[in-house]
Amino acid sequence: MRHLLAVLAVLAVSACAAPTPPRSAAPSPTPTGPAVLPEPSGAHPVGTTVLHLKDTSRPDPWDLDAEARELKVTLWYPTGQRDGERAPYMTPRESELFLKGSRITGVPYDALSRTRTNAVEDAEPAGRNLPLVVLSPGFTKPLSTLTSLAEDLASRGYVVAGIDHTHESYATTLADGRVAECLACDSDADPGFGAGVVQVRAADVSFVLDQLPSRWDGAGLIDRSRIAMAGQSIGGASSVAVMVKDSRVRAGIDMDGTTYARIPEGGFSRPFMFIGSPEHVPGGRDTTWERDWKLLTGWKRWIVMKGADHQSFTDLPVLAGALGIGPAGPELAAARAAELTRTYVAAFLDQHLKAERQPLLDKPSARYPEVQHCAPGGGACL
Repeated sequence: MRHLLAVLAVLAVSACAAPTPPRSAAPSPTPTGPAVLPEPSGAHPVGTTVLHLKDTSRPDPWDLDAEARELKVTLWYPTGQRDGERAPYMTPRESELFLKGSRITGVPYDALSRTRTNAVEDAEPAGRNLPLVVLSPGFTKPLSTLTSLAEDLASRGYVVAGIDHTHESYATTLADGRVAECLACDSDADPGFGAGVVQVRAADVSFVLDQLPSRWDGAGLIDRSRIAMAGQSIGGASSVAVMVKDSRVRAGIDMDGTTYARIPEGGFSRPFMFIGSPEHVPGGRDTTWERDWKLLTGWKRWIVMKGADHQSFTDLPVLAGALGIGPAGPELAAARAAELTRTYVAAFLDQHLKAERQPLLDKPSARYPEVQHCAPGGGACL
């Protein structure tokens, strides 16, 4: 994993997390061929579809020539359909722009468009009274880098609405086929950039929640009283901003994201979980979690995964072989990182959206020794 982060260090920009010291790169191995995402662990087959939404009430904050904010929303959901065309991971053009932006060379630029997913494209949704989870990706990364987590949650009986925040990633395909590139990347060193991004994303999420009932035929399956949000990096930081602004979101998860939105002095009591790499231990380099922890007055957890890094909560480690990026050192293996992320995210959501108590969240587990429970001010994580 050490070499993976050396190649992808450009993705861990200051707006997303505490900066990571540069690491020396090892020689790149030969790419292994198309990547295959891990199979979902739940009981349900998974379907997926894409919505394109336009918010005419506000201009695009990054494109000064756009009078409306256009968003691409990808939905994953349970279905009864096991057979059918699997959804593409990225288009060839999206793959090209992502690899170029990430400075990954030595593989065909369409490499990620050949990644095998598990969801059936445009399958008929199934179920009733399903909880909804909103997903938000890290800065510069398209939503597709959270596909493995989204598929797994859908297989467990959730509807997942993932948002591509236009002009905040290297590539987002819009309704008319245009591919929007990362205009916000030109501003990421500006003072207050992170705080501005999370407010833009909070507005994006609220707009999607407003529009979903009328814009998706399967929206009648959703229990709109059970909504949560999770995100990686600045997407996780945006969970805080959303919960401060929108009371429809009952619970939130921040996966390894430095936070920017200020919580009111009175705090808020809705459930929240921080889950991160060792950069985020109490007393570590990022102090924002300790600041916010004091203002979380309800159910809360602070979890750190030993051996994890900033990308461990995304698909990128799973894609490393296909990109010719070899693991090095004793860090958390890609398959194990995916398993831990899926397990703890699902446990949190099951407890707070399905009212299914999860003892796993109460104390360390011998089954998952990499996972530490932290209590700021109470000494070392256990």
